[in-house]
Amino acid sequence: MLLNRSERSYKRIIVIGGGFGGVELARKLKDRDVEVLLIDRNNYHTFQPLLYQVATGTLASDSIAFPLRKMFKSQQNFRFRMAEVERIDHENKFVHTSVGTYDYDYLIIATGATTNFFGNKEVERYALPMKNIVEAQNIRSYVLQNFEEAVLRKNMSDRERYLNFVVVGGGPTGVELSGAIAEIQLHMMKKDYPELSSNEMNVYLIEGMGKVLGALSEKSSRDAERYLKELGVNIVLNTTVTNYDGNTITLSNGESIPTKTVIWGAGVMGQFPEGLDKEIIQRGNRIQTDGQCRVIGMQDVYAIGDVAAMMTEKYPRGLPGVAPAAQQQGKYVAQHIMNNMNAQESEDFEYFDKGSMATVGRNRAVVDLKSFHMNGFLAWMTWMFVHLVSIFGFRNRVVTFVNWSIKFLTKNSGIRLIINKYQRPQPMDKVITEVD
Repeated sequence: MLLNRSERSYKRIIVIGGGFGGVELARKLKDRDVEVLLIDRNNYHTFQPLLYQVATGTLASDSIAFPLRKMFKSQQNFRFRMAEVERIDHENKFVHTSVGTYDYDYLIIATGATTNFFGNKEVERYALPMKNIVEAQNIRSYVLQNFEEAVLRKNMSDRERYLNFVVVGGGPTGVELSGAIAEIQLHMMKKDYPELSSNEMNVYLIEGMGKVLGALSEKSSRDAERYLKELGVNIVLNTTVTNYDGNTITLSNGESIPTKTVIWGAGVMGQFPEGLDKEIIQRGNRIQTDGQCRVIGMQDVYAIGDVAAMMTEKYPRGLPGVAPAAQQQGKYVAQHIMNNMNAQESEDFEYFDKGSMATVGRNRAVVDLKSFHMNGFLAWMTWMFVHLVSIFGFRNRVVTFVNWSIKFLTKNSGIRLIINKYQRPQPMDKVITEVD
């Protein structure tokens, strides 16, 4: 039972969001004289860096998800509510949710980000995002559905749009996803679909900048591009998407590609409940904070992770939207709150960049660690180790390791199940006709 403000012995800290930042903050407050209430629409934490492996069949969804209640089962000052947060009343210090209203003494907004389609409604309607487990499962089902549809068509011209797969965005998500889809073409297609020729399948990676992995070093960018080309990925640089009607994607260079599958990884935007002043919302729909993660103009309210915009001299556009940044902010805010309760000063938050990495299929990866660069097999092993030890839960680590080992030894991605068929949205003209 959650007590009201007047009945509590300890301060209540509400954390909205069970992602990397929210979880790290709640764990850091273990055994402190506070009450921690975590609110999330799901009852599990998702290890987002491996979503693309769920989308391409390497891992099952429960391998990268971990129950939040189980995660905090030994933390006596922790409570959880599965709910949608509807509105924040920061003047009276209330959080209104779909299951009730809760008061707080300190509030942390760690709601993360969602896909940014940059206002293109047609693309938003038909393209496939990949920011959560459901969306990753949709991609897996839809890719396999298109293979099944291609088998039914006798002419190559009829099969073309079902066997062209387009990934938009050349960041780590786009690079890793396009590489994984290309490996399906190399290792799975001829075994599962003997009626089809692997030469009929094409994987495209569309990037608006002049290189892939723009946030990594020049060496990593060049190596990743070379690896993708070795896998047969068609890389289209300095090009953006102008339109997609569900059958043909149109590019800014004047070209068009017939395709039923466009996976969107070109941008993210913050997501948060109502109740925040529009003046503090910055580029990318992120919440402006000061150097101590406090939301501008809101007392005892913090924002961390992808939803926060902390602009510094080193990061004038805000901190990078990666898990380590959110985790470090979570630890910092937990200590900042305790310092505040004890009337102690806190230094500004400083992000420590441990490095960046991306994998490009089997035996191929790039790793940037400060001034040190790795590529190839050694980088791939490093990538696997870092991700394996970062997954929550012993079972999840074991299952992931076994799946990776099987794939390494057999070159076979095993989870090729269409459990729930993905239903594409109807064309807009058809929807309008039915409404009329």
